[in-house]
Amino acid sequence: MPQYFKERGYHSHSIGKVFHPGISSNFTDDQPYSWSQRPFHPKTIKIKNAKVCINQDGSQSANLICPVITEYQPMATLPDIESKNEAVKFLHDHKRNISNPPYFLAVGFHKPHIPLKFPQHFLDFHPLSNISLPVNRMRPPSLPNVAWNPWTDVRSRDDMRKLKISFPYGPMNDDIVKKIIQAYYASVSYVDELIGKLLKEVDFDNTIIVLTGDHGWSLGQHGEFSKFSNFEEATRVPLIIQVPRLSTKKKKINALVELVDLFPTLVDLTAVSESLQQCPSTELYNICTEGKSLMKLMIDALKKRQNHNGKSAIFTQYPRPGFYPTLHPNSDKPRLKEIQIMGYSIKTKRYRYCEWVKFNSTNFSIKWNKVYARELYDHLIDPKEDLNLADRPQLADLMKKLRRKLINGWRKV
Repeated sequence: MPQYFKERGYHSHSIGKVFHPGISSNFTDDQPYSWSQRPFHPKTIKIKNAKVCINQDGSQSANLICPVITEYQPMATLPDIESKNEAVKFLHDHKRNISNPPYFLAVGFHKPHIPLKFPQHFLDFHPLSNISLPVNRMRPPSLPNVAWNPWTDVRSRDDMRKLKISFPYGPMNDDIVKKIIQAYYASVSYVDELIGKLLKEVDFDNTIIVLTGDHGWSLGQHGEFSKFSNFEEATRVPLIIQVPRLSTKKKKINALVELVDLFPTLVDLTAVSESLQQCPSTELYNICTEGKSLMKLMIDALKKRQNHNGKSAIFTQYPRPGFYPTLHPNSDKPRLKEIQIMGYSIKTKRYRYCEWVKFNSTNFSIKWNKVYARELYDHLIDPKEDLNLADRPQLADLMKKLRRKLINGWRKV
């Protein structure tokens, strides 16, 4: 997406965590193809997991829950503060020269990614007395073993290791769950303030703004934490789009959409080119999309038309190295060569259906006839996805229909 705009006259710049660093972005953030200048990464990101969290006895650890006094941190700052300052600087520099080309600015804030490190005063916005525990904080008895997320990244932090929670199913103490939720909310408030400060520098009359994230995060629902599942908490993300002259009336649209829809949407909203064509199933195209532009959906909603329904189904997936997390300590984050099973999920307006099937990590082929487990949730009666209905014989026909849609994929919905 940034390369597409860059090649059509936009100055593109990446600040913070936009493309995932490392091999997944070729150790370059896809520079120089995607970006007009060198991507910015905050200096303090190198010590994001350092032992700077103060314990009650005055010692320092690399904790999950890590409220800090910013000026006492290494370099007296935090990564997201650095990114906000760099983004503000970019906008100021752009305003100084009216002959500058239009810009495509991507700003990736780290929080609320763990560790939950944030200026400690943000805890004041979320006192523990106001924190509620999820009502479904126990592991569902009908959840397949392969679908279980043992939250290994949470367990690996110093403060969590001290709790000696049994692996992989051991429940978290309610008091600790409350503190994790409080720290997560504080992290969100922290980054929300940074976003607000950045938006004060934006020319709303001439700028399209998109606020989104790359995944959700379980906060004790189903006895799980983090993002390594196909549950609603892990797969749903915020999506706010501000468009000059279109977003004068704030409108919440309840429709099924996906992050792959952003690319064609921004192409249409900016008119940077003709609309992107949908990727064909056989031929190769230089530029195409698996998404669907949301522009018509947004316009229909604002004009109160009745046909703003979005997609009929959306898709997610998550890998596993094996069926039993007990046998695979890296069940949450298997390396590519270790992936043996893939959990494919389809969500419609009423149901979520998931199949955990055999996956070949060498050639990326799927064996749909080798099914390890199935999940079916009816959001009409079970919006929290606590009751797996996949074993109900009276729902066999429904599951066949959903399975067919899942295998056919996005082109047929």
